Amino acid sequence: MFTERWSPRAFSDQPVTEDQILTLLEAARWAPSASNLQPWRFIYGIKGEPEFDTLLSLLIPFNEGWAKRAAALIFVVSVKSFDGERPVATHSFDAGSAWMSLALQAHSMGLVTHGMGGLEFEKAPLILGLNDNLKLEAGIAVGYQGDPATLSESLQKREMPSTRQPLSAMAFKGKISG
Repeated sequence: MFTERWSPRAFSDQPVTEDQILTLLEAARWAPSASNLQPWRFIYGIKGEPEFDTLLSLLIPFNEGWAKRAAALIFVVSVKSFDGERPVATHSFDAGSAWMSLALQAHSMGLVTHGMGGLEFEKAPLILGLNDNLKLEAGIAVGYQGDPATLSESLQKREMPSTRQPLSAMAFKGKISG
């Protein structure tokens, strides 16, 4: 499932249900985290509902152009401290773990996901009600894979699984070398 999962930008018009989204978020809830703190929160919107439009408005124009066809949008938020004094040093790492659980659950359900870092990070806290203890990490487009012809010509050329660096470029025994 790891090598079969990829991040398309072409989404079909097939809707998703709130139950499907909650199933994805339930899978994310079970992700591992340091000290089992689960320092992640999710904000979601389903296409056709006002929350979707709010989240869509927080994507940079490039992402908004293709993500508007997704059936749902989910924003991942991490919690930086639970008591206001001791930081959760791994909050971003842990939120990433939850995102991967969500992505793999989506794949197992026949859905596709595409994570996005291209968000309006400056505007988001006010619109989403995020306080200083919450960090917007990423957005996720969710839905069913669609026809690449719905994308611009330049994106159609990119609508395929991407390659990966060789393991030797990222795994080192003892210390980073090279």
